Amino acid sequence: MTTIDLQAKIPNNVGLADNRQLQRALEHWQPAFLRWWDEMGPSDFKAKNVYLRTAVGVDAQGWAQYGYTPMPEYRWGIFLADRQENRKIGFGDFMGQDVWQEVPGEFRSVFRRLIVTQGDTEPASVEQQRLLGHTAPSLYDLRNLFQVNVEEGRHLWAMVYLLHAYFGRDGREEAEELLERHSGDPDKPRILGTFNEPMDNWLSFFMFTYFTDRDGKFQLKSLAESAFDPLSRTCQFMLTEEAHHMFVGETGIGRVIRRTLEVMKELDTDDWHRVRNAGAIDLPTIQKFMNFWFTSSLDLFGSEASSNAANYFSNGIKGRPDESRFADHVETGTSMTIQVPDGNGGVRDEAISVRNGINEITRLEYAKDCNVGLTRWNMGVKRAGVPFEFKLPSTRFRRQVGAWAGLHTDLLGKPITAAEFEARKDEWLPNEDDIRFVKSLMQRVTEPGKMAGWIAPPDRGINAQAVEYEYVRL
Repeated sequence: MTTIDLQAKIPNNVGLADNRQLQRALEHWQPAFLRWWDEMGPSDFKAKNVYLRTAVGVDAQGWAQYGYTPMPEYRWGIFLADRQENRKIGFGDFMGQDVWQEVPGEFRSVFRRLIVTQGDTEPASVEQQRLLGHTAPSLYDLRNLFQVNVEEGRHLWAMVYLLHAYFGRDGREEAEELLERHSGDPDKPRILGTFNEPMDNWLSFFMFTYFTDRDGKFQLKSLAESAFDPLSRTCQFMLTEEAHHMFVGETGIGRVIRRTLEVMKELDTDDWHRVRNAGAIDLPTIQKFMNFWFTSSLDLFGSEASSNAANYFSNGIKGRPDESRFADHVETGTSMTIQVPDGNGGVRDEAISVRNGINEITRLEYAKDCNVGLTRWNMGVKRAGVPFEFKLPSTRFRRQVGAWAGLHTDLLGKPITAAEFEARKDEWLPNEDDIRFVKSLMQRVTEPGKMAGWIAPPDRGINAQAVEYEYVRL
């Protein structure tokens, strides 16, 4: 088991004290990170004590401790999962060979681009969410927001460590630029479109942490298969923290739905106007927000047929999530079928190599994973006797990347004209009235244990604490 240096200026288990040059480079980057956090992190809560978990190890048992910490004093560190002795490459053309402890020269630019892209998402989400603390529906939710934020900050540190440690001057420059791009900035936006979307309400936050952080889970799982062992080990530990982010999303959406069902029962109505007037978010509006954030996240996987994905796989750079569950780890000469536009307003099947279809394989697994939450939420709706069912739209709907980019379909993925889409989009996606209504409910609640009227309380508190615990000391 690797030794954790928790007393260092930068807590780590990568032996920074033995590499003075790397240590100095990261300590030089640290003040820039703290300035970014001060300017772009959670707004106006800098001095508040927050009940946070902080990573103190990488073993499955007892890897984190809980306690009150002002966010600027959070111990952001560099943690890699323990090294697996004699680990072999598990897929692609180099399968069976020893994993790499250094980046092969011919793959240097590819790895750097992947690490920069992953690293760019981490501060982006913090920037998107920086004002949400002002409208938190409870102290419990406020604490969860801040926990997500500080861990995204630590995930940024994870990628910055790799850039500094393995990519020399290029890596140091890329690390600096990660703090210079900003979510939604018209001149220097974040790399991926989803991370430039505005997030000015908590329903969007819950959808983001359910759908977009779930994309993050699949991306990290793919990178955890990498032949570049430090990247693999970095992502393995990041997945430990990512689980809480998706928990926040799934339970948050579930609590919004539960409160809506309670209001519908109290009023004995399924009239969404009456539900809204009672201060709850009607089920069709929740569905619209699902449609938006799910489809925004689909493009993050890339094109259905991708030569880049094929090269990543064949060269051992990026695998499929949970590669061990597949029978064939090389996929030479194997094929699969995808559906593409036929050019005449219809759909046709197209055969592509499995290597070229890695993105689509991962996207479909992602959609299946997203449906697990919908199944659970629909069980609650059914038990309440309400004739409504949440459904994910087709993976062809509202795409900006891949075969369906810029083409119009209905929620089932059936091609339609631009005019038809324009006429019905307000049925499918949040319109200005929906967004205005949801934002009107965003009133801050600060009394311990109390909840805003549009969301139900959680089933339990954090780390065996009561729901009424003072999770943020305001």
